[in-house]
Formats: sequence, structure tokens, C-alpha cells
Amino acid sequence: MSAGPQDVVVGTVLPDLELPPISRATLALFAGASGDHNPIHIDTDVARSAGMDDVFAHGMLSMAYLGRLLTTWAPQDLLRSFEVRFAAITPVRARPVCAGTVTAVDDQDGERVATIELRVTLEDGTVTLAGTAKVAVPAAS
Repeated sequence: MSAGPQDVVVGTVLPDLELPPISRATLALFAGASGDHNPIHIDTDVARSAGMDDVFAHGMLSMAYLGRLLTTWAPQDLLRSFEVRFAAITPVRARPVCAGTVTAVDDQDGERVATIELRVTLEDGTVTLAGTAKVAVPAAS
């Protein structure tokens, strides 16, 4: 079941955010925007010298995509917490999909807050990022 933050119950599924393949241009632009110029993300020779087949995405790029998933679903001012753990790399040319499911709805500090389980998954089923967010939601109607 998919809904906006006004109709939230346990089991509510956020609409997936399907992303285009991660390109070298995306990695270079993210490096510039984030200030993270670690060459393992943008220089094939450096990545290979570290034992990788090729460059791979910054973990924070995937977290940014999860942030987009959340703020597309609910306004940013309703976000109460957002945390992730990095589980696997996202190779160049991979097509990540961001997803979220409401796992709890509780009263916290005088407001109704949904806990959302988050994940970024690749086409082969690899979960590269997993985490949770808490989002304030209107009272049930």
C-alpha cells in the first residue's frame, strides 16, 4: 500500500525511487558538490590499484538518494531523524533503487512519528545501504 504522510499506517510503502545507471559523470559531479574527491571514486587506475574492478559510487551519494526518497514523500521539515549503515559498494553503471516501508507509528514528544525502514538495492538484489528515518505525520483521520 502506498500513501503520502497523511495516511500513514504500519506497512505503508513509500513509492520507490528508481535511479538511472551510476555514470562516471555522476561520480565526478557528486565529488565536486560534496567536496569528496577520494580518487577511488573517480580514477579507474586508483580503484584498480586498490583491488577493485572499477570506480564505485560514494556511499553518501546513496544516502543523498535516500534523502530524496524521503523528501519527495514528506516535506523536509517533518524529518526527525535519518541514519544509515553502509553494507556494500555501488559499482559504476549500477541502477540503484531506493525504498522505504513504515514499520511503526508512535506518539513521540507530542507528535505522531512514523519509523521508516530504508534500503538501497541493486538489480541483483544486493542491499548497499540500509537504515531508518523518523518522520512526523498528521494524526490518523
